[in-house]
This record gives sequence, structure tokens and C-alpha cells, in this order.
Amino acid sequence: MDLLEAEALGDMLSAETELQRAVLASSAGGAASSRLAEWRDEVLAASAAVEQELDFSDDDQGDLPPAPWRGALEGIASQMDQWLATPSADRLRDGLRIVLAGPPNAGKSSLFNAVLDEAAAIVSPIAGTTRDVIERPIALGGVPFLLVDTAGLRGEGGDEIEQLGIMRAEGELGRADIILWLGPEGEGPAEALEVASMSDLEDAARKGEGAFHVSSTTRDGLADLIAHLVALGRERLPKPGQVAVSRRQKERLADARESIRRAAIEDDLLIAGEALRQARHAMDAMLGTVATEDMLDALFGRFCIGK
Repeated sequence: MDLLEAEALGDMLSAETELQRAVLASSAGGAASSRLAEWRDEVLAASAAVEQELDFSDDDQGDLPPAPWRGALEGIASQMDQWLATPSADRLRDGLRIVLAGPPNAGKSSLFNAVLDEAAAIVSPIAGTTRDVIERPIALGGVPFLLVDTAGLRGEGGDEIEQLGIMRAEGELGRADIILWLGPEGEGPAEALEVASMSDLEDAARKGEGAFHVSSTTRDGLADLIAHLVALGRERLPKPGQVAVSRRQKERLADARESIRRAAIEDDLLIAGEALRQARHAMDAMLGTVATEDMLDALFGRFCIGK
């Protein structure tokens, strides 16, 4: 078992949804490793072709068409682009971050509890009740999410602790995959989902037709909101049959792709050969055939095995 398979197996062991298990199954079974090994063999063949050209570089060969290995390298780089464009396995493992945001007393904690179907956050009519970020993992429709409740956003007022909570809430907006905005319509972050969370109250502020009208008390409209979140999650997470690579693996794969593209257009064969060596080294790091202390620390930190 190589490193790619071991990391996928580790994620499968901690998987809590069918989507996680279905996506990770192919990587744990070696499909990703086999494809990466094929790319490495093709890069190695290109390296041999470069060495052969170097041996005959002093010969007068006239104007020759581009060597076949250059086109082969471009093809490999394009295939790597598809892997890099696939959502990260880290998001699949941790769940998409859904951040509830808005001013104080907008119903964020009530909606947080309603989606979780438990009293995880304190609900009170007193402004500034939520002081810190509260996180809870949840699976909705088989899709993993991390639900995040935040302090009410307001420019002034509140004590020092509440202001610290507001700063943390603003930081969460930058980390969110999906934002549910419970404040005045149009005042939330771009692309946030507008939610009118107290639709059972006659004096509740109404939002436009594009908003989700939800009552955390009667649960009216909650099913529609959850169904929309599940649909978004399935769009933004890897799908069964796709190769999902982690952030660490993507960094190595991106290094390999850039080296391959550089070699494909480089006129100096010595530089092209060195770029191909760097590409092989990056792929070896993905497979674990070369090791670094950082990688070993990460691996042994996830499995109960000793060095």
C-alpha cells in the first residue's frame, strides 16, 4: 500500500456518510495510485527521450518537427488539471462550512438548533448572547457539513468580549463555503443565501421571493432550505468516481504539473531534463516513495502506529 492509498484508507475509516465512502473507495483501492504511476512512467519515457536528444545534439539534424515527447507531456499536464480542479478531499473529510451570519437577535442560534434538531446554542432575546463561534458537524442527505453559529454583527455597542466574538464572526465569513445571511436583505456578503428565519412572526421583516422563509419554531420552510443545502453540497464536493486529493497532495501535483509544462516548452534540453526530474520527485512524494519529515509526521499522527 502506497501513501495515496493509506491516506484514502484513513479518511474512509473516519467517514460518516455514504458520499465520503463512495468517493474515497476508488483511491483506497489503488485507482488513483495506478493513474499516477502511469503518468510517472510517461514522464520517465520523456526523460529518456531528452537524454537521447542530448546525445545527438551536436549532429546537424536540420529543422525537425517538435519531438513527440513534448506533446505527450502537454497531455499529462491537462489530465492533471482535471484532478486539481476537483474539490479537495479535505472538504469531503471535514464537511462544507455553513456559516450563519447576521445582526443580533436575527434568529441565527434558533436556526442553528433547528437544523441540528438539538439545543446546541443558547437562545435568548438579549442581544449579544452568542459570544463565540460554535461548530457542529452534521450530515444532511448523506452530505457532510460543518454548521457554524456566530456572534451577531453590529458596528458599535457591546462589551469587550462581544466585540471579540464579532471579530471572530467576521473571520468565519472568509472561511465559509456557504453563508446563510439572516440580516436585512442585500446587506450580507456577496453570494450569501438570504434567509428570513422568523417567518411565523407577524412583524418579522419579510424578504424577497428569492429568500428562504423559515420558522425555527414551527419548522416551516426548513425542509426546503436543507434540500437546497444538500444540492449545493453535492455540487461542491467530489462525486463518486472522481479522484479527490488532499491539500498536501494537490500541492505536490501542482508542482509536478508546472515542471512538466516547463519541460514541454523548454528549448534547453538540460533544463528540460531537470524539470522532468523535479516532476518525478513530486509524484514520488505523492506516492510516498520519497519521504519528508513533514509527511511522516502527518502520516503517523493519523494512524496508531509507531515509527
